[in-house]
Amino acid sequence: MTTTPGTADWRAANRANWDERVPIHVAGPFYDLPGFVAGKDTLRDFELVEVGDVNGKALLHLQCHIGLDTLSWARRGATVTGLDFSAPAVDVAGDLAAQIGATTARFVTADVYDAVRALDAQTFDIVYTGFGALCWLPDIARWAQTAAALVAPGGFLYLAEFHPFADVLAEDGRTAESDYFQRDPIVVDAPGTYTDRSAPTTASLTVEWRHGIGDVVSALTAAGLRLEFLHEHNRGHFRFPAGLHVPQVYSLRAAKPR
Repeated sequence: MTTTPGTADWRAANRANWDERVPIHVAGPFYDLPGFVAGKDTLRDFELVEVGDVNGKALLHLQCHIGLDTLSWARRGATVTGLDFSAPAVDVAGDLAAQIGATTARFVTADVYDAVRALDAQTFDIVYTGFGALCWLPDIARWAQTAAALVAPGGFLYLAEFHPFADVLAEDGRTAESDYFQRDPIVVDAPGTYTDRSAPTTASLTVEWRHGIGDVVSALTAAGLRLEFLHEHNRGHFRFPAGLHVPQVYSLRAAKPR
């Protein structure tokens, strides 16, 4: 598809797509909701080390989807707020919180760019954003400004995200099949979801954007946060040939001065 939806259209298209994914994700094995309710953890080992002790901390999860990572932080003692633009996803997250007894968890339906208003300008010790979130946002500077406004003085933003370099590689892991520096919208019209490519769907149009690591770091520092670390990891959702090591995931922490 060569045409690009306008601002209202891309948001509406992406929301419709994510709304339709929710029941597929709830019913399928990818997220394993019965396992999660029984105690399964969804956070990666490096996230736990890099974020540190969250007991007694106020944690906001932006673009939380159905809330599994959010509630995993709650199980570690954080008072959590999850925010997502998909009302069906937020409903599922709230139901899961009730099922596991996460009484300090709350979930809010709002666009990430409207988070400051939707949360009444509350600030948090930790603002967390997990995998597969930034590609849905056209304006990374506005995201960084929003996230920075939500971090309390002395708190920090933590981001764990798929590495944009891996996104441009073909399956052989050695050939670039797209442009790392592409910043125009990437419009895709394909049925299914990443958990089940064969799932029947009707809201198949999505619009995504590629943000280089330099773009993300520059936006966060311009928003007043101080980068504490940037780590690249060679494990992720891609399957490259054995012995080939490329960055698949990156993580960073950026603090707000007191």
